[in-house]
This record gives sequence, C-alpha cells and structure tokens, in this order.
Amino acid sequence: MSPTGTSQTRLIVLRGNSGSGKSTTARALRERLGRRLALVEQDYLRRIVLKARDTADGPHHGLIEQTVRYALDVGYDVVVLEGILHRQRYLPLLSRLRDDHLGTTLAYYFDVSWGETLRRHAMRPQSDEFGPDEMRRWYCPQDLLGWPEERLVPESATPAETTTRILAELDRTGAPQPGVASCCWSER
Repeated sequence: MSPTGTSQTRLIVLRGNSGSGKSTTARALRERLGRRLALVEQDYLRRIVLKARDTADGPHHGLIEQTVRYALDVGYDVVVLEGILHRQRYLPLLSRLRDDHLGTTLAYYFDVSWGETLRRHAMRPQSDEFGPDEMRRWYCPQDLLGWPEERLVPESATPAETTTRILAELDRTGAPQPGVASCCWSER
C-alpha cells in the first residue's frame, strides 16, 4: 500500500473478545477527545454496513482498511479501530496499517476471561441479540498480535482506568491534549 497519516497522527487499535470493554473504552476516548477522534468499529462496518460474515477474506477487510486510512489522511488527530479483530483473520490488515502509518500506532488487547466475558455480556444492551453459544465460538483467549508495542488491558482495569492510561500514553507520544483543537474538523 502507501503511507498514511502524518507524523502527528495516532492510530489506536483496541482488540479483544466480545464483551471485554473495547467499545466502552473507545466511546470514552471519543467523549474525551471529541471531534479530533475518528471511531472505526469493526462490527458496524462488517455487520451493519455490509452484513458480511467474519471471514479472513471478506469484503469488510477492505472497507475497514480504507476507512482507517481515510480518517488518518483527512486530518483526524486520533483514529481508534476497535473490534474483536482475531489475529488469524486480521493480522495482515492490522500490520499493513501499522507499517504504513507515518505516526504512532498503539495496540491494546483486552485480556478478559471467559467467565468475566459472560458476566459483562449479561449487562449489555445486545445481550438479547446473541448469547453464550455464539460468544463461545468467537472467544479466543490470549489472541495477541505479537507486536512489541501491544499492551494488555487486564480484566481488573475499569473503563475509566483504561481510558486514563491510553490518554496518558497518547500524551507521551506527543498527541494534542483533550480540548486542544488541531484537526481540520474540530470546529465543524
């Protein structure tokens, strides 16, 4: 592919099993960073936009990649890609994005046990859409990418703690602070 983003853009990849807290954290980051952050949700693009099965060669891979690249290229300071994003199916896509990104890429794996996954799922609005049988098929423990920059989020971490941690790590990379507009879309 080709280079994407700038030396100032930040790509955050939030991965983990269903119910592990990825979406909650992504939305909390959006709340803190506002319009400077573009949120790319695997489930939305795959299930809602394309209604595609989660396969290694499905059409959603291209849409996810193009959406992330587009957001990095049009001036968003931070792009969050969140989803289960199983290593076996998504490592090539994620590696291309990381390798082509001119800025900093941070990756987080939400390491949540099967029992805790079920407990959290029971409290989610979509608990009526799918149950333990489907989740068991999707569940893949310790599905790490093997990247040196990948960080574990333990199941004991609260969404607030995880959000604070990611914001602190963004700060260390030189990303603009919450409330400081630098993206071309900040005032729109």
